[in-house]
Amino acid sequence: MKDISIDAVDRTILSILQQDAETPVAQIAEQVGLTSTPCWRRIQKLETSGIVSRRVALLQAQTLGLTMTVFVQVKAGSHDGKWLSNFANHASSFDEVVECYRMSGEYDYLLKVLVTDMASFDHFYKRLVNGIGFSDVTSSFAMEQIKYTTAVPLTHL
Repeated sequence: MKDISIDAVDRTILSILQQDAETPVAQIAEQVGLTSTPCWRRIQKLETSGIVSRRVALLQAQTLGLTMTVFVQVKAGSHDGKWLSNFANHASSFDEVVECYRMSGEYDYLLKVLVTDMASFDHFYKRLVNGIGFSDVTSSFAMEQIKYTTAVPLTHL
């Protein structure tokens, strides 16, 4: 962690902001036992330090018609820097890819893909594999979302 100390007040502020980033500073201040100005300063410190990197609106994918979540596992076609860089750029270029990780283990990459239906996934898949040499690609379709959160655990602080 950067050179910033997180105390119980900061932890509570972070928890509140993770639940609703639009919570008014006065309301946050009341919940943590501060006045508005010191609370605002703490929020600014958390943002300046990079702990709070941005505030966004969370959209409901299902409501927007993105009803299919697919996890795509990729084995690299080559393990040289050029292939790795090309793949990272290629995978990142697709709007359907909402998360992309380089992994240890049997597969080298894991992509989380959101699409409307099987035809949309097929269209995405054909674009993904076009022009990039893979050793192997496999896809798993999520049947049910058991837990989803954007909140980062804070209990270790």
